Amino acid sequence: MNPQTVNSATRKAAVRGSFYPQECSQIKAYFEKFNRSFDEITISEEVQNIVPRAVIVPHAGYIYSGFTANFAYRFLKHIKAKRIIIIGPSHHHYFQGISGSYYEKYETPCGELEIDSPYLFALAKQFDIGFEPKAHAKEHSTEVQMPFIKHYFPQSKIIELIYSDTTAKTLAPLITALLQNKDNAVVISSDLSHFHSLEEAKAFDENCLRAVANLDLDALAQGCEACGLIGIKAMMLAAIQLKLSSKLLDYRTSADTSEDSSSVVGYMSAMFY
Repeated sequence: MNPQTVNSATRKAAVRGSFYPQECSQIKAYFEKFNRSFDEITISEEVQNIVPRAVIVPHAGYIYSGFTANFAYRFLKHIKAKRIIIIGPSHHHYFQGISGSYYEKYETPCGELEIDSPYLFALAKQFDIGFEPKAHAKEHSTEVQMPFIKHYFPQSKIIELIYSDTTAKTLAPLITALLQNKDNAVVISSDLSHFHSLEEAKAFDENCLRAVANLDLDALAQGCEACGLIGIKAMMLAAIQLKLSSKLLDYRTSADTSEDSSSVVGYMSAMFY
Protein backbone atom coordinates (compact mmCIF):
# COMPACT_ATOMS: atom_id res chain seq x y z
CA MET A 1 0.00 0.00 0.00
CA ASN A 2 1.32 3.43 -0.98
CA PRO A 3 0.06 5.98 1.55
CA GLN A 4 -1.25 9.32 0.34
CA THR A 5 -1.91 10.81 3.77
CA VAL A 6 -0.99 10.25 7.39
CA ASN A 7 -3.24 7.94 9.39
CA SER A 8 -4.66 10.20 12.10
CA ALA A 9 -4.74 7.29 14.54
CA THR A 10 -2.12 6.69 17.20
CA ARG A 11 -0.15 3.47 16.96
CA LYS A 12 -1.21 1.85 20.22
CA ALA A 13 1.23 0.04 22.51
CA ALA A 14 0.44 -3.60 21.71
CA VAL A 15 2.92 -5.55 23.87
CA ARG A 16 2.85 -3.53 27.10
CA GLY A 17 2.35 -5.86 30.01
CA SER A 18 4.16 -8.69 28.21
CA PHE A 19 7.49 -7.62 26.70
CA TYR A 20 7.73 -4.66 29.06
CA PRO A 21 5.68 -3.43 32.03
CA GLN A 22 2.19 -2.03 31.79
CA GLU A 23 2.91 1.06 33.87
CA CYS A 24 5.44 3.86 33.35
CA SER A 25 6.62 3.66 36.97
CA GLN A 26 7.53 0.00 36.47
CA ILE A 27 9.41 0.79 33.26
CA LYS A 28 11.37 3.53 35.01
CA ALA A 29 12.23 1.08 37.79
CA TYR A 30 13.71 -1.22 35.14
CA PHE A 31 15.77 1.64 33.70
CA GLU A 32 17.03 2.59 37.15
CA LYS A 33 18.07 -1.01 37.76
CA PHE A 34 19.81 -1.24 34.38
CA ASN A 35 21.64 2.03 34.97
CA ARG A 36 22.82 1.03 38.44
CA SER A 37 24.40 -2.04 36.87
CA PHE A 38 25.79 0.01 33.98
CA ASP A 39 27.39 2.52 36.34
CA GLU A 40 29.26 -0.29 38.08
CA ILE A 41 31.06 -1.24 34.85
CA THR A 42 34.54 0.17 34.27
CA ILE A 43 34.53 1.89 30.89
CA SER A 44 37.58 3.73 29.58
CA GLU A 45 37.32 7.49 29.13
CA GLU A 46 38.01 7.05 25.42
CA VAL A 47 34.99 4.77 25.03
CA GLN A 48 32.83 6.92 27.31
CA ASN A 49 33.39 9.86 24.97
CA ILE A 50 32.19 8.05 21.83
CA VAL A 51 29.16 9.67 20.20
CA PRO A 52 27.48 6.98 18.08
CA ARG A 53 25.34 7.61 15.01
CA ALA A 54 23.59 4.24 15.19
CA VAL A 55 23.15 1.22 17.44
CA ILE A 56 22.07 -2.40 17.22
CA VAL A 57 19.79 -3.47 20.07
CA PRO A 58 17.82 -6.63 20.97
CA HIS A 59 14.06 -6.83 21.30
CA ALA A 60 13.11 -9.53 23.79
CA GLY A 61 11.31 -8.93 27.06
CA TYR A 62 13.08 -6.42 29.26
CA ILE A 63 13.77 -9.09 31.88
CA TYR A 64 15.95 -10.89 29.31
CA SER A 65 17.46 -8.26 27.01
CA GLY A 66 16.62 -4.90 28.56
CA PHE A 67 20.06 -4.38 30.09
CA THR A 68 21.76 -5.14 26.78
CA ALA A 69 19.53 -2.65 24.96
CA ASN A 70 19.94 -0.01 27.66
CA PHE A 71 23.72 -0.32 27.34
CA ALA A 72 23.42 0.97 23.77
CA TYR A 73 20.96 3.74 24.62
CA ARG A 74 23.30 5.06 27.32
CA PHE A 75 25.77 5.79 24.52
CA LEU A 76 23.25 6.83 21.88
CA LYS A 77 21.89 9.59 24.11
CA HIS A 78 25.19 11.45 23.60
CA ILE A 79 24.10 12.40 20.08
CA LYS A 80 21.15 14.61 21.14
CA ALA A 81 19.35 13.56 17.96
CA LYS A 82 16.28 15.44 16.80
CA ARG A 83 14.95 12.33 15.10
CA ILE A 84 15.27 8.61 15.86
CA ILE A 85 14.63 6.05 13.13
CA ILE A 86 13.87 2.58 14.45
CA ILE A 87 14.28 -0.28 11.96
CA GLY A 88 13.14 -3.82 12.68
CA PRO A 89 12.04 -7.07 11.00
CA SER A 90 8.39 -8.03 10.68
CA HIS A 91 7.54 -11.02 12.88
CA HIS A 92 3.80 -11.33 12.22
CA HIS A 93 2.99 -10.14 8.70
CA TYR A 94 4.69 -11.03 5.42
CA PHE A 95 4.95 -8.36 2.75
CA GLN A 96 7.40 -7.20 0.12
CA GLY A 97 9.70 -4.33 0.90
CA ILE A 98 9.75 -1.72 3.67
CA SER A 99 6.82 -0.18 5.54
CA GLY A 100 6.77 3.19 7.30
CA SER A 101 4.82 4.32 10.36
CA TYR A 102 2.30 6.64 8.71
CA TYR A 103 0.64 7.60 11.99
CA GLU A 104 0.64 10.84 13.96
CA LYS A 105 1.72 9.43 17.32
CA TYR A 106 3.19 6.31 18.89
CA GLU A 107 1.90 5.32 22.31
CA THR A 108 4.13 4.30 25.21
CA PRO A 109 3.16 3.88 28.89
CA CYS A 110 5.25 6.99 29.62
CA GLY A 111 3.56 9.20 27.05
CA GLU A 112 3.27 9.48 23.29
CA LEU A 113 6.10 9.93 20.81
CA GLU A 114 5.54 12.20 17.83
CA ILE A 115 6.13 10.64 14.42
CA ASP A 116 7.95 12.88 11.95
CA SER A 117 5.49 12.42 9.09
CA PRO A 118 6.89 15.15 6.78
CA TYR A 119 10.33 13.55 6.95
CA LEU A 120 8.83 10.10 6.32
CA PHE A 121 6.99 11.35 3.23
CA ALA A 122 10.22 12.93 1.97
CA LEU A 123 12.03 9.62 2.47
CA ALA A 124 9.26 7.76 0.66
CA LYS A 125 9.78 9.95 -2.41
CA GLN A 126 13.42 8.88 -2.54
CA PHE A 127 13.03 5.26 -1.41
CA ASP A 128 10.28 2.70 -1.86
CA ILE A 129 8.57 2.90 1.55
CA GLY A 130 5.00 1.63 1.58
CA PHE A 131 2.47 1.17 4.36
CA GLU A 132 1.43 -2.23 5.68
CA PRO A 133 -0.83 -1.60 8.70
CA LYS A 134 -0.78 -5.26 9.75
CA ALA A 135 3.01 -5.15 9.97
CA HIS A 136 2.93 -2.26 12.44
CA ALA A 137 -0.06 -3.24 14.57
CA LYS A 138 1.69 -5.75 16.85
CA GLU A 139 5.37 -5.59 15.88
CA HIS A 140 7.42 -5.96 19.05
CA SER A 141 10.91 -5.58 17.54
CA THR A 142 10.35 -1.86 17.19
CA GLU A 143 7.78 -1.28 19.94
CA VAL A 144 10.04 -2.43 22.77
CA GLN A 145 12.47 0.35 21.77
CA MET A 146 9.92 3.12 22.22
CA PRO A 147 9.98 3.38 26.05
CA PHE A 148 13.80 3.66 25.86
CA ILE A 149 13.48 6.44 23.29
CA LYS A 150 10.80 8.24 25.30
CA HIS A 151 13.12 8.07 28.32
CA TYR A 152 16.41 9.10 26.70
CA PHE A 153 15.06 11.30 23.87
CA PRO A 154 11.85 12.85 25.26
CA GLN A 155 11.90 15.75 22.77
CA SER A 156 12.87 13.75 19.68
CA LYS A 157 10.53 12.69 16.91
CA ILE A 158 10.57 9.15 15.56
CA ILE A 159 10.05 7.10 12.43
CA GLU A 160 9.40 3.37 12.57
CA LEU A 161 10.48 1.30 9.55
CA ILE A 162 9.59 -2.39 9.35
CA TYR A 163 10.97 -4.66 6.64
CA SER A 164 9.88 -8.08 5.44
CA ASP A 165 10.82 -9.50 2.03
CA THR A 166 13.71 -7.26 1.07
CA THR A 167 17.50 -7.36 0.93
CA ALA A 168 20.32 -5.68 2.79
CA LYS A 169 21.43 -4.08 -0.48
CA THR A 170 18.00 -2.46 -0.77
CA LEU A 171 17.91 -1.27 2.84
CA ALA A 172 21.54 -0.08 3.06
CA PRO A 173 21.18 3.04 0.84
CA LEU A 174 18.24 4.16 2.99
CA ILE A 175 20.30 3.80 6.18
CA THR A 176 23.20 5.59 4.51
CA ALA A 177 20.94 8.51 3.60
CA LEU A 178 19.54 8.63 7.13
CA LEU A 179 23.01 8.80 8.64
CA GLN A 180 24.13 11.54 6.27
CA ASN A 181 21.67 13.78 8.11
CA LYS A 182 23.30 14.82 11.39
CA ASP A 183 19.91 15.28 13.04
CA ASN A 184 19.24 11.54 12.80
CA ALA A 185 20.13 8.55 14.93
CA VAL A 186 19.39 5.02 13.74
CA VAL A 187 18.32 2.06 15.87
CA ILE A 188 18.60 -1.41 14.31
CA SER A 189 16.57 -4.03 16.16
CA SER A 190 17.62 -7.69 16.16
CA ASP A 191 17.98 -10.67 18.43
CA LEU A 192 20.58 -13.32 17.62
CA SER A 193 20.21 -17.13 17.50
CA HIS A 194 17.04 -18.78 18.76
CA PHE A 195 16.37 -22.01 20.67
CA HIS A 196 19.75 -23.73 20.53
CA SER A 197 21.61 -25.06 23.53
CA LEU A 198 23.77 -22.45 25.24
CA GLU A 199 26.94 -23.90 23.74
CA GLU A 200 25.49 -23.99 20.23
CA ALA A 201 24.02 -20.50 20.58
CA LYS A 202 27.34 -19.00 21.57
CA ALA A 203 28.98 -20.61 18.54
CA PHE A 204 26.37 -19.18 16.15
CA ASP A 205 26.37 -15.80 17.87
CA GLU A 206 30.14 -15.53 17.72
CA ASN A 207 29.80 -15.21 13.94
CA CYS A 208 27.49 -12.23 14.41
CA LEU A 209 29.67 -10.62 17.07
CA ARG A 210 32.86 -10.99 15.05
CA ALA A 211 31.16 -9.67 11.93
CA VAL A 212 29.83 -6.53 13.60
CA ALA A 213 33.00 -5.83 15.57
CA ASN A 214 35.16 -6.01 12.44
CA LEU A 215 32.57 -4.90 9.86
CA ASP A 216 33.29 -8.26 8.24
CA LEU A 217 30.54 -9.25 5.82
CA ASP A 218 32.15 -12.66 5.21
CA ALA A 219 31.91 -13.52 8.91
CA LEU A 220 28.23 -12.59 8.81
CA ALA A 221 27.69 -15.24 6.14
CA GLN A 222 29.34 -17.98 8.20
CA GLY A 223 26.37 -18.83 10.39
CA CYS A 224 24.93 -15.70 12.00
CA GLU A 225 21.30 -16.59 12.78
CA ALA A 226 20.02 -13.15 13.78
CA CYS A 227 16.31 -12.62 13.14
CA GLY A 228 17.17 -9.10 11.97
CA LEU A 229 20.08 -10.24 9.82
CA ILE A 230 18.97 -8.05 6.91
CA GLY A 231 19.01 -4.97 9.13
CA ILE A 232 22.39 -5.84 10.63
CA LYS A 233 23.96 -6.43 7.22
CA ALA A 234 22.43 -3.24 5.83
CA MET A 235 23.79 -1.28 8.79
CA MET A 236 27.24 -2.76 8.20
CA LEU A 237 27.10 -1.88 4.50
CA ALA A 238 26.13 1.70 5.40
CA ALA A 239 28.91 1.91 7.99
CA ILE A 240 31.47 0.73 5.45
CA GLN A 241 30.15 3.24 2.90
CA LEU A 242 30.34 6.09 5.43
CA LYS A 243 33.65 4.92 6.92
CA LEU A 244 32.17 4.51 10.40
CA SER A 245 33.75 2.39 13.11
CA SER A 246 31.89 -0.20 15.17
CA LYS A 247 32.12 -1.41 18.74
CA LEU A 248 30.40 -4.25 20.55
CA LEU A 249 28.82 -3.19 23.83
CA ASP A 250 27.15 -6.19 25.46
CA TYR A 251 26.35 -9.83 24.75
CA ARG A 252 24.35 -12.31 26.77
CA THR A 253 21.68 -14.95 26.37
CA SER A 254 18.32 -15.69 27.94
CA ALA A 255 20.11 -18.29 30.10
CA ASP A 256 21.68 -15.45 32.08
CA THR A 257 18.20 -14.74 33.42
CA SER A 258 16.32 -18.02 33.14
CA GLU A 259 19.26 -20.32 33.99
CA ASP A 260 17.86 -22.68 31.33
CA SER A 261 20.76 -23.54 29.03
CA SER A 262 18.87 -26.10 26.94
CA SER A 263 17.11 -23.59 24.66
CA VAL A 264 18.32 -20.00 24.61
CA VAL A 265 18.12 -16.76 22.65
CA GLY A 266 21.15 -14.54 22.09
CA TYR A 267 21.24 -10.76 22.54
CA MET A 268 23.81 -8.21 21.38
CA SER A 269 24.18 -4.46 21.46
CA ALA A 270 26.70 -2.50 19.40
CA MET A 271 27.32 1.05 18.24
CA PHE A 272 28.57 2.71 15.07
CA TYR A 273 30.43 6.01 15.18
